Amino acid sequence: MRLASYNVENLFDRAKVMMLDTWAEGSEVLQAFAEANEILGKPQYSQADKDKLAELLIELGLEKSDEAGFVILRRNRGELLKRPRTGGLEITAEGRADWVGSLELKEAPVDHESMLNTARVMEALKADVLGVVEAESRPSLLAFNEQILPSVGGTPFDHVMVIDGNDSRGIDVGILTRAAYPLVSMVSHVDDVVGGERIFSRDCPDYTLATPSGARLHVLVNHFKSKGYGDPRRSDARRKEQATRVHAIVEGLIAAGETHVAVIGDLNDTPDSDPLAPLIEGGLLTDAFHHPAFEDGGYPGTYGSCTANNKIDYLLLSKALFDKVTAGGVIRLGMWPGTRPKKWDVLASLTAKVNAASDHAAIWVDLDLG
Repeated sequence: MRLASYNVENLFDRAKVMMLDTWAEGSEVLQAFAEANEILGKPQYSQADKDKLAELLIELGLEKSDEAGFVILRRNRGELLKRPRTGGLEITAEGRADWVGSLELKEAPVDHESMLNTARVMEALKADVLGVVEAESRPSLLAFNEQILPSVGGTPFDHVMVIDGNDSRGIDVGILTRAAYPLVSMVSHVDDVVGGERIFSRDCPDYTLATPSGARLHVLVNHFKSKGYGDPRRSDARRKEQATRVHAIVEGLIAAGETHVAVIGDLNDTPDSDPLAPLIEGGLLTDAFHHPAFEDGGYPGTYGSCTANNKIDYLLLSKALFDKVTAGGVIRLGMWPGTRPKKWDVLASLTAKVNAASDHAAIWVDLDLG
């Protein structure tokens, strides 16, 4: 069977701020958005909370209106704030129970050719089991599978699943499988906590699949905390907590006799990083990139320019699975290759950077499960 992972960077719609040319352009907006939502969710707002929230909402462009370039403040009932004629914002709510609504990122359609190129990469993968990172929702992934994939000559998958996670931006993780590998159970870890805070930025769903040989395969799809915005120390600490928890989940599965376990997805850090050490160096899992049968296409990375510093996508396999690897590789057909010179071959339809399917490569491994 072929197991694969692909960060599709959304299928139909994506937060407008995440469609800017570089992370640096949108990082301040995303940071202010995250901080504002953290305050908005508190049961009680202190005066310091109110002052900071007003500052953040103004930074987001909401001083004069509930809609700005990248965000929308939805106020359905109750009272959150006032806008004095003299300018500024006054937070009038005393806590979350005083108003009903939300602070949301505005979305925009993904470039049409980019969407089709995503489908072309998925078809080129020829995967039996595909972990997908940054899917908007199950309905979106299902529609993409049933409508867009066939439009480029692909064969739709038989099973599609996404568990809604902790990220409000519509970047969840999910799985698609062929009929021979049905989903027999799934366990969500959205509510796993440490220090009173949820661990996973999205989720760490444990999808259990049946195989034709009768073996069970656990696939844990992940998308760790980004380096793109926020305090780097806090981001590193969050990824380390996530890596530590995933390692504990895998340890529990193997202790229970589940030998076929894979942790796949975008872990947003390099193999030699301290945050990933609990998972990479834990001894339970091995990166498929280290298998002699794995071909990286001449580049060690999976994101952007694909240098070693951009190796952030993974197929981590338990010993029993690693021993069954027969082949593996990286598909960069949908990634912008640069121009001077072009780094790798791409789809004929990828003629401009905006048409790139994703900034991430798709990665795959063949497993002889009998």
